[in-house]
Amino acid sequence: MSEVLERFFRYVKVDTQSREESESFPSTEKQKNLGRMLEAELKEIGAENVRMDEWGYVYAEIPANAEAPALGLIAHMDTSEAVSGTDVKPRLVENYDGGDIVLNEEAGIVLSPQDYPEMLHYCGKRLIVTDGTTLLGADDKAGVAEIMTAAHTLIAHPEIPHGKVCIGFTPDEEVGRGVDHFDVEGFGAELAYTVDGGAVGEIEYENFNAAGMHVTVTGRSIHPGDSKGKMKNAVTMAMEFQGLLPAGEVPELTEGYEGFTHLMEIGGDVEKTVMKYIIRDHDRAKFAEKKRVALAAADFMNAKYGAGTVEVEIRDQYENMKEQILPHMELIDLAKAAMETHGITPVEVPIRGGTDGARLSYMGLPCPNLCTGGHNFHGRFEYACADAMETIAQMLVTLVSSFAKH
Repeated sequence: MSEVLERFFRYVKVDTQSREESESFPSTEKQKNLGRMLEAELKEIGAENVRMDEWGYVYAEIPANAEAPALGLIAHMDTSEAVSGTDVKPRLVENYDGGDIVLNEEAGIVLSPQDYPEMLHYCGKRLIVTDGTTLLGADDKAGVAEIMTAAHTLIAHPEIPHGKVCIGFTPDEEVGRGVDHFDVEGFGAELAYTVDGGAVGEIEYENFNAAGMHVTVTGRSIHPGDSKGKMKNAVTMAMEFQGLLPAGEVPELTEGYEGFTHLMEIGGDVEKTVMKYIIRDHDRAKFAEKKRVALAAADFMNAKYGAGTVEVEIRDQYENMKEQILPHMELIDLAKAAMETHGITPVEVPIRGGTDGARLSYMGLPCPNLCTGGHNFHGRFEYACADAMETIAQMLVTLVSSFAKH
């Protein structure tokens, strides 16, 4: 088994799920278990200034042997809490034939190209899958393994020219707090990449503008037999509020650059119902309009049912990194060239989400996102292409070296 696959298989077996509701940082202490493992391995391969700080960030450096900008490579250690990350059992499927892959015969769990047609792009390749009871963790332990393998190659082959390489592994990306305590100055990079994307070839430097919206609907409970003109049903008023939002601007009906307002959670009773939303759009003006529409819906409801019936709290989360990357398009051009060197066709795609790099770009570290070779993140049908992972690890070496020739 190649180095990058051996590392990946070890890393995914470490449970590192983050937790949205936690008030600690990192949100789960178990993320530090992988952090300590990576810290030890970085020291073992000869990286310098290796440390894991109190927040669980792991940092390291490879000193320059040529004149070039200090370049960062970043991936996150945590996995999504959407599906269990405990006792992950990765399995290598050799020479994929284009058919169904039975993940768990006993439970009848099957990974099928009928559901995920992009699998057919990997006919004849090796795929890494789960046993269908957990996620795989390619998001983003594939990126971690690829960076670690590239770092080892650079250290083991000092004849490869490169500037200072700064390595960073972050906790809590999946809960939107991945760079809350990231030490940009101490990290030491002038430019960087997150390695946290999907299909091989993807280069991402545009992401959603993002906000979270918390809606509280307050009602009045009266015995239903004597409620005419008295009851205010918070549940049905919440449904009415949702009905005032644009019906077509939801995740299941949008793609590409189309934004949405997504109702993620609703719960409550006649007295009080709470709804949690996320608002997303690449275009800043359209993003602002989505927030305005939601607030206008609340104003309408309050005029109809009384002041304070609907309370809306909107909190901006991150911004589109594009305007921070445009002055540094060498990051994109050199990544494309490195991919083409290894037979990868680069594809620029907008991120329908966000990465640590989006926020880092606004913290003074321009940071687009590169592919990992993973698919179907955050679910039991997650898989990764082993051949792609091996190529990406090699591509990262070429990319780092290309800055020394730029």
